Amino acid sequence: MENYQQAAEQFWKDGYLILENFFPGDVMDEANEMILQHFGLDPKWEHTDEFISKSAVEVVPWFPYREGNTKLDTIDKNHGMNAITSAILKDGWENLYCMAMFSKQGSKGQAWHQDCPPENKLKYNLNRLVYTHDINEATGGEIIIYPETHKAGELPAGVPDADIDGQMMYAPKKGTMIFLHGHCWHRVKPVKSVYRISTNFRAVPLGVPEDITDICVYRNMRYKFSTSEMVETRV
Repeated sequence: MENYQQAAEQFWKDGYLILENFFPGDVMDEANEMILQHFGLDPKWEHTDEFISKSAVEVVPWFPYREGNTKLDTIDKNHGMNAITSAILKDGWENLYCMAMFSKQGSKGQAWHQDCPPENKLKYNLNRLVYTHDINEATGGEIIIYPETHKAGELPAGVPDADIDGQMMYAPKKGTMIFLHGHCWHRVKPVKSVYRISTNFRAVPLGVPEDITDICVYRNMRYKFSTSEMVETRV
């Protein structure tokens, strides 16, 4: 993808942009093995039981750069990824954090959510999702996105992981890159295979606070991660 402006226009139309074969297979294999070595196949849940039961989210996060682990620099410093980011966030941006996400076999995945509250359209994060192994029907863990909902306001209250008319499902192959607006409604289907890994190199526009993703919007609540509490119950 060399037409970065065209990519940015597509992103702002849909709220997301999917680019297959963005990263070479050997880079993905190396990253996948490194992440898998960190987690193993049965990592402990890091969220509270209340959060898991209420949110229908079963993902274990890891923030490698916070531990001084820079082995994902090949991805983080990729020219194309950062050039598209600059085209999307044309007034400037900065890295927020890198988060590797692990889902165990049989886990629920992630329910519908917005990564940050949508009331202020200028305050949001940009997800830059990288897939280090194939996601398909056999593995489960497909990503579901509702197009154009970065402009639609708050995710409606309802059953946390129920289908919504108009949703689109994608099964990213190894090397796929997805740019996803933090206000865009999205979820991840249950995981069938031994594990599911994805990595999110989150960025923010200049001036957006570092804690922008501290409060996440689900269909049945708003949850504040820094204090591990529901700050709003939604019905």
